[in-house]
Amino acid sequence: MTLRVLTRPRPETRVPRPVVTAPTGTRRGASHMRRDYLWIASAAALATAGARADSFPVAETTIADIEAAYQAGTATPQDVVRAYLIRIGQFDRTNSPQPINGGQGDQPLNSYMRVNPHALLDAGRLNPNVGPLFGIPVIIKDNMATFDMPTTAGSVALGGSKPASDSTVARKLRAAGAIILGKGTLTEFANFIAIGMPTGFSSQLRFQLFQQGGDLAKVGYGFNSYDPRIDPRTTAPFNDGRPVLQTGGSSSGPGIAVGDNLATVGVGTETSGSILSPSGQNMIVGIKPTLGLISRYGIVPITAGQDTAGPMARTVTDAAKLLGVLAGFDANDSATQACLTPGKCLSDYTPFLDKNALTGAHIAVPQKGYWYVLDSKGNQIDILGPARRALMNQAIARMTDLGATFDEDCNLPDQDALSAFSSCLTTDDTAAREAAGPTGTAPCTSVLGFGFKRDLNAYLANPSFGPGVSASSSSISVRTINTLHDVVQFNSDHADVALKYGQAIALGSDAYNSPSVDQPDYDADRARDLHLTRTCGLDILYNGVPSGQIPAACTDVITQPLASCTSNPHDAVLFPANFGANPPARAGYPSVIVPAGRFPNLNKTAIDAGDPNFHPKRSPFGATFSGPAFSEPKLIGFAYAYEQASHCRITPDKNDSLNIVSCP
Repeated sequence: MTLRVLTRPRPETRVPRPVVTAPTGTRRGASHMRRDYLWIASAAALATAGARADSFPVAETTIADIEAAYQAGTATPQDVVRAYLIRIGQFDRTNSPQPINGGQGDQPLNSYMRVNPHALLDAGRLNPNVGPLFGIPVIIKDNMATFDMPTTAGSVALGGSKPASDSTVARKLRAAGAIILGKGTLTEFANFIAIGMPTGFSSQLRFQLFQQGGDLAKVGYGFNSYDPRIDPRTTAPFNDGRPVLQTGGSSSGPGIAVGDNLATVGVGTETSGSILSPSGQNMIVGIKPTLGLISRYGIVPITAGQDTAGPMARTVTDAAKLLGVLAGFDANDSATQACLTPGKCLSDYTPFLDKNALTGAHIAVPQKGYWYVLDSKGNQIDILGPARRALMNQAIARMTDLGATFDEDCNLPDQDALSAFSSCLTTDDTAAREAAGPTGTAPCTSVLGFGFKRDLNAYLANPSFGPGVSASSSSISVRTINTLHDVVQFNSDHADVALKYGQAIALGSDAYNSPSVDQPDYDADRARDLHLTRTCGLDILYNGVPSGQIPAACTDVITQPLASCTSNPHDAVLFPANFGANPPARAGYPSVIVPAGRFPNLNKTAIDAGDPNFHPKRSPFGATFSGPAFSEPKLIGFAYAYEQASHCRITPDKNDSLNIVSCP
């Protein structure tokens, strides 16, 4: 394939950027690219950001803090929005980012794909004190449709897409009085397009930054504010401009922005790990809710079998407040039918913020597959590492002091079978899955791959959100995108900007036949997913098996006697970070992650290969509670009790390179 060379706009055609002045005496970190802030934000909005806004303290500000300022008359919604716009101009999409922790080489964080150019106007138009999120600035992931901003899913193939309507999430936020401050960057198509794509990278962000003067070979990444520098290693694949500290993904932008106080709260999406991962990496709280608690209508999908939206916040309290706004029935999403059952979906989760919630709690700690794996001889191979292991043990000890009881190494009874039934990703996988048929032994599950083609095509066919429209430039003609196949073809035609990491997953998904042919395979795989993750997996830990006998329905996937820990029910399971995201995601069960400390990011040997004077800063780490369907109240209580006892979150400016693994 011949790659066409992209050309940038002529300098005289570029719109001058607004200048955001740093405080006197502040050092600016080195930046290797030029940017126009106007690409994402309104110049008028920034130009009107005055001294009063600069005095409003947005750092670590909570919903309650903002509400108190409004009630006291010391700030207005416009003041708060101005303050956030100033901070975004200092640290996010800017020519010369201020150093977050005195670090030369700090990069712009790139958490916003686009700042809402009408944010100040929206703030001024709010009905006074109406709604539980009145005047609260929120960042939402750029796969949630908004009528007033493009919705790109991080893909240059959808870079010009402007939905006619809001997603249900956006509509509920506005109805609650929230101000959508902007659209957050993400791993492209929620990390379901290419194998090996770093979290926080997308072709749309890459295209934007290139159009603004960036090096096409090096741009396209979000940066983690806990170490916002480029990886110094000189060997592939690390020498491509990626961050030294991963942002987590795929809800990278909301994670970065909330972690560095560029928004009060955020909303991400998760199919498997995409809320938990960036929440853990950016030292914030993330709630991946039960499938059906929050409507997915108007969200660019991977699969209806697992997709959900969820809150991201710096505190459990703020995450709980946001969850209550988002939860509830929506006639446009059949999965939310469960919310019609009283008690399953609540409008207020704050009553469950209980410092004593862990007293009497019984929690399982699955370790096989999440702390270690077994080799062919049955020997344990550590996959967690000593530092993260120490953090988990510290968290367990602290929660034990709070009255919880733990069954450690209480593993999923069918872990081996669950691990073996992984997702079909490539075209070869698709061919093998189709050859097996719905009644044969499936080599992998088609739930994500087939679901992506089916559900993305349906999204693009909905006149409220589609068709998609590609990005365009002097080198790229605008194109209408009606299907996944159109995405694949556009990417192939513009591989120089669209395919830095290829599109093996998208090709694998596009290779599926029509729903009339492959839907039975999907249905069989979805049923097996639930069999493995619910019936013969998590449900045994949650409900217990008093007899100690393997349930008759599970003799096909459980080959070893049940451990004694399975004889008693458990209120939750505890996983390290997002290591255990997969089983609850496939089961449709909820998870809540809360900060649990920091650990050394990269060993010195690896760094010495690039720069012997480079000292990596510590990586944030979280502990994740998972529970049965609609157990959010209990999980929120556990997370809150641990948060209030540990106070593990620190701000990015206080992170350092010391090799300690405890909470402050």
